[in-house]
Amino acid sequence: MHLINHATISRMDRWMIMSDFGQRIAGLCASLGHRHQLPETPMHILKRELRYTYIPSPIGDLLVAGDADSLHLISFPTGSKTIRHAEHWQRDDDGFRDVAEQLAAYFAGDLTQFNLPLTLDGTDFQNEIWRNLATIPYGQTASYGEMAKKAGRPKASRAVGAANGANPLPIVLPCHRVIGSTGALTGFGGGMDAKKFLLSLEGALPAQGALL
Repeated sequence: MHLINHATISRMDRWMIMSDFGQRIAGLCASLGHRHQLPETPMHILKRELRYTYIPSPIGDLLVAGDADSLHLISFPTGSKTIRHAEHWQRDDDGFRDVAEQLAAYFAGDLTQFNLPLTLDGTDFQNEIWRNLATIPYGQTASYGEMAKKAGRPKASRAVGAANGANPLPIVLPCHRVIGSTGALTGFGGGMDAKKFLLSLEGALPAQGALL
């Protein structure tokens, strides 16, 4: 389990060295047409002992969950990767004020970079891709191929897409900023309407002809 502070994201390069084993597995997944896919949703998070609340937003009530130290999960109300809180989690509407304030500022157009302690618990490859998401500037986009090259795996665009789909902290780690090489929005776990809204909010929505 990796605990990171988003304020130090500029120093993440030192953490982005995958183990030799992790590199071999990532390369094998890509070379086999990604038949051995990484988990597509962070369902293992449901097994943890976490606190949670729902935070209103222009795209619906967002589920946020974490512990006393960091944020573990943000889930959209709709879409293919929607997660509901686990029955054993404890509701805590007062414990996520900083998260709520920063999300409100983001949706108001007043915040362009989050400063929250985060816990990432994916594979080495997933964690690297998720950290790299935070390096895509507000108001800009990157392609899956560009993200693969940044991770040192130029042929692993599909693996990048799978890692994006398993991102447990969307918006804060902005997987919505990753689009196809032609400008097509492609898929999004929170639904295409949410992706269009977020990119439009940031002034980064591609030209209409590239949305399909």
